[in-house]
Amino acid sequence: MKGLTLFRRTTKSEGTIKLRFRLRDGRGVDLYHKSEIKADLKDLSKFEDDGELRPKVSIYNHELKEKIDKEIKAIESAYIELCGKMDKSLITAELFEETISRHLHPEDYIAITKEETLLERYSRFIKEGFRDGTFAEKRVLQYNGLYKELKRYLAIHHQTSILPKHFTADDLMELRIFLFEEYKYVSKYPSLYADVKEQCLPTKERAQNTVAIKLRMLQAFYTELEERDEIEVSPFRKLGRNRRKAVMKESYDAPIYLLQEELLKVMSTEVPETLQETKECFLLQCAFGSRIEDFKALSMDKVTVSTDGIPYLRYLPQKTLKSNEHKDEVEIPIVRYALDIIKKWQFNFPILKYVTGKSGYNVKIRKLLEYCQIDREVRIFDEKSSENIYNPLYSMGSSKICRKTHIDMLTKVQVNMYVSGHHKEGSNAVKHYSSLSLKDRFILMSAAYKQPLYKVDKELNIIEEA
Repeated sequence: MKGLTLFRRTTKSEGTIKLRFRLRDGRGVDLYHKSEIKADLKDLSKFEDDGELRPKVSIYNHELKEKIDKEIKAIESAYIELCGKMDKSLITAELFEETISRHLHPEDYIAITKEETLLERYSRFIKEGFRDGTFAEKRVLQYNGLYKELKRYLAIHHQTSILPKHFTADDLMELRIFLFEEYKYVSKYPSLYADVKEQCLPTKERAQNTVAIKLRMLQAFYTELEERDEIEVSPFRKLGRNRRKAVMKESYDAPIYLLQEELLKVMSTEVPETLQETKECFLLQCAFGSRIEDFKALSMDKVTVSTDGIPYLRYLPQKTLKSNEHKDEVEIPIVRYALDIIKKWQFNFPILKYVTGKSGYNVKIRKLLEYCQIDREVRIFDEKSSENIYNPLYSMGSSKICRKTHIDMLTKVQVNMYVSGHHKEGSNAVKHYSSLSLKDRFILMSAAYKQPLYKVDKELNIIEEA
């Protein structure tokens, strides 16, 4: 395997060191492995960087040679295994070390002699899910978040040693209450929250949807245990059908978005310098409707120009990347006002460094919308009072509103294909001949955003404008 070498960075001229190995594969892979091999520097001087003996060396430490050969073989096998399961750029140092250890000491992995606790088994579920490509990195963060909450719950209830099979439906319901009311435990058990960042400390009761999502993650874990015959029945199934439905219920308010006239109002409102970057960033995200993680990752490399002179954005959405079998890219025409913003900022918005938090992008969006007087009342359901409450739209602003605004505006424009009355909405006949080309979508999008049609050259210079 190319690029596997002994890593001998040391200032010593004599004595012993622990051997390290370095594996490089192209520009994207640079991994290190700390071994348990102790080598005398005099013995080590007889070896080349690739672990082979130097030319004409006949007297050497045979035991050291055997250990180096064994270590290199394990490293090579581990790397080949990981490359067969995932893109090599996704191999982390932790995963690399764990896999090497399994190849060096297979006897430790043949069987688990001691039953794993709930926390141990859940932790392994997360690691294996990421290793096997079941979870993306963002999903792993969510599962790890639940792991920490579960760990605190079990510590408070003196159940840290509980086994997965002994966690009952009643325990599950207790955990559910804890997830709702965790903010009450922060002051009671300060040591459990000492390592939690201040902005991540729970300060109020969690919403039903948030708790339901967390319980669904735990349900996925227990479903795997059932499928592997590690437990007989999941505690979720022991809840009973009706109670399980109530516990796992998610409900969502009607989507909140800006109407066309409201977006145009933001576009035309002169704002203070402190809100100018927010305004242009917000308007650009509304023009594309990209999810925030995709939007943050955009660059000029994602902008191209069609043969018709239409500039457009193309990228692979991260949320659907694993299910996108043919890796089809999203292609979004760039309406006129968006072009000006792109050329000005080159997608380098400092404001996107922090999306959440007290002074993050979402908070600044709310300030922007309030300044622009986007105060139409919108309805949300209050779980505590079981009543609808009405808030000004600006108070609900966030990056999510950009995607919903984009979708709503384009949906209303495309309804025009049914206006003639020749076909009913949703007609299969319409679907048969109404596949929209990039040019068609550019025209519709420009109409939706009330922007002029235009053409550019390959350097994005405007060569024709309606």
